[in-house]
Amino acid sequence: MGKIGALWGFLGVNALLGYAVYRLAPRAMEALESELETKHWVFLVIFAIFMLVAEGYRGFQKKFSPRTAARVKYLHDNPNPLHVLLAPFFCMGYFFAKRKTQITAICLTVGIILLVILIRYLPFPWRGLVDFGVVLGLSYGILSFVIFTAKALFGENYPHSPETPES
Repeated sequence: MGKIGALWGFLGVNALLGYAVYRLAPRAMEALESELETKHWVFLVIFAIFMLVAEGYRGFQKKFSPRTAARVKYLHDNPNPLHVLLAPFFCMGYFFAKRKTQITAICLTVGIILLVILIRYLPFPWRGLVDFGVVLGLSYGILSFVIFTAKALFGENYPHSPETPES
């Protein structure tokens, strides 16, 4: 049951992130293929770098990916029927996690939902340029999560905490 839970958690998290990339990438490409002015290109470069650093490196590589991979490993080693059933949400820290981890997961989700709603009102091509930066950050995040999960499951010692109530 542990292998099934770990696989479901890993694939579920990647599916959620990948679906966002799948939905945003066409709009980003449409903006890139349009006639952009210098101000658009400047914004695109600055925002892309910002998203790679803030979302990709600081958000995913330094925080989300190591913890989520540790939770995949925890689920593999300590299967529980409810945790296995809800593995993607368990791995992301929505439940059976330290209070700070749960609050962070919930606040980030609410914040992302609010940003998605607000970004919908941006005119073309700005919305596509923002989506391009988000796609870059999410793609970086997916890659880092895959790497950290491989290290967690197949490495000898994985130093990151799953931030469960007992850890």
